[in-house]
Amino acid sequence: MRCGCLGGTEVFLLIITDLDTKLNSIKLQRISQKAICMCENIAIFARNKFINLHFMSSFVADKITMDGLTFDDVLLIPAYSEVLPKEVVLKTKFSRHIELNVPFVTAAMDTVTESAMAIAIAREGGIGVIHKNMTIDEQARQVAIVKRAENGMIYDPVTIRRGRTVRDALQMMHDYHIGGIPVVDKDNFLVGIVTNRDLRFERRLDKTVDEVMTSENLVTTHQQTDLTAAAQILQEHKIEKLPVVDANNRLIGLITYKDITKAKDKPMACKDEKGRLRVAAGVGVTADTLDRAQALVDAGVDAIVIDTAHGHSKGVVDKLHQVKAAFPNVDVVVGNIATGEAAKYLVDNGADAVKVGIGPGSICTTRIVAGVGMPQLSAVYDVFSALKGTDVPLVADGGLRYSGDIVKALAAGGSCVMVGSLVAGTEESPGETIIYNGRKFKSYRGMGSLEAMGQKNGSRDRYFQGDTSDVKKLVPEGIAGRVPYKGTVQEVIYQLVGGLRSGMGYCGAGTIDALHDARFARITNAGVQENHPHDITITSEAPNYSRHE
Repeated sequence: MRCGCLGGTEVFLLIITDLDTKLNSIKLQRISQKAICMCENIAIFARNKFINLHFMSSFVADKITMDGLTFDDVLLIPAYSEVLPKEVVLKTKFSRHIELNVPFVTAAMDTVTESAMAIAIAREGGIGVIHKNMTIDEQARQVAIVKRAENGMIYDPVTIRRGRTVRDALQMMHDYHIGGIPVVDKDNFLVGIVTNRDLRFERRLDKTVDEVMTSENLVTTHQQTDLTAAAQILQEHKIEKLPVVDANNRLIGLITYKDITKAKDKPMACKDEKGRLRVAAGVGVTADTLDRAQALVDAGVDAIVIDTAHGHSKGVVDKLHQVKAAFPNVDVVVGNIATGEAAKYLVDNGADAVKVGIGPGSICTTRIVAGVGMPQLSAVYDVFSALKGTDVPLVADGGLRYSGDIVKALAAGGSCVMVGSLVAGTEESPGETIIYNGRKFKSYRGMGSLEAMGQKNGSRDRYFQGDTSDVKKLVPEGIAGRVPYKGTVQEVIYQLVGGLRSGMGYCGAGTIDALHDARFARITNAGVQENHPHDITITSEAPNYSRHE
């Protein structure tokens, strides 16, 4: 064999056929020492490459179980449509027994949802989940405020006993945000009504309500009166509150002009069978979970959300069993999860809905700190596939930046979406208002941030750190920041609903169930860049778009 006839490829192939013997079995009498060194280097290179390729092949085969895609990785493919955006029906479910008129749920975060947010989103047709970073009594009070904010007929109106003072009446009006209180005796028989007009110029606060209330010619009605008839009575007598009594004049309810007006103004509001706004509330996996749940149920909560960072856990399911056993008529939503396996586990153990999303939120660092999670679109579809054949809704929680992301989340299988950052900048969010460089912002933080976990009634248990009392020893999975002020919830939801309707129209989907049949196209980074406005300087911003870098 002559050196000149032995090419590099031939040497490489010869080495590959017998790496263990290296070059010992080859008689290279005429190859120079320099060529031998070159061949040995090639052999080492080939062996290392072979080992690396073998490792990668085994790793991919044994460890990589699926590709993970999120919102920017795909686009919905437009389809033949006979549906106009204005004709789209957005009715969906939050849980087994709770329907929504728009598929929006506000997050159980202490800078997102308290009573003001819950009232605002329910009036738009969605539902809010009041966070648990507060005492049991305070959370129950927040729920009660929502349930009393709007009614067909108030079945358990706030009342004041005769003999109480004007001072007491004023305090009750302030506490419950109401403008009038029926006055009853010890047996709940109606004896009068006192309103803010009766007290407006009253100086003597120690007077009894008996002295200032309206008691003569008191206008009342019976339980069978519908809202249309009630409105006529209110108009005829020029009053704003109509007590509802039984045949013995015992008070059983109250109809107000304000509630009738609100019902007309917001026909799509999410309400229970009594005409009250719906509201949910979060609980954790703690020793006082049942006490908290009991207080929430007593306040009228419509659903309980067992809110943890990892819902696919024994402790979570144990708590689910306890809550369902204690309150069988209250829907229980459980999260968060990211796999179909987790969804089946929770549903088999009684969950009335599952909440999907581990790490997609803008303020969440779980994927970076723990190295765990699932790109949100893949997580939603995996859970949706597992839930087929059940009546259990899927709440897609997190990662949403634009209305188009909402369309994608629902098309991947979501029944509704949970929003945090999209509404954190609204007037109704409880976050602190901040003025920075002449612009208005609102504070927004993850429930896994040090700030949220460090509170007395903080969210440490959500991240399984409930027994850690020293703030310095907490391991955060979230950050705190600020988001631009956006106006009211009504304005934000209007734009999000408009984008959703448009997307469904492009897909030919008249309902959210029909949207589940839409098809996706996977795109490249160049496609993502093409999606956004490009090659131009924006001089007039749209209310529903800003570039997120």
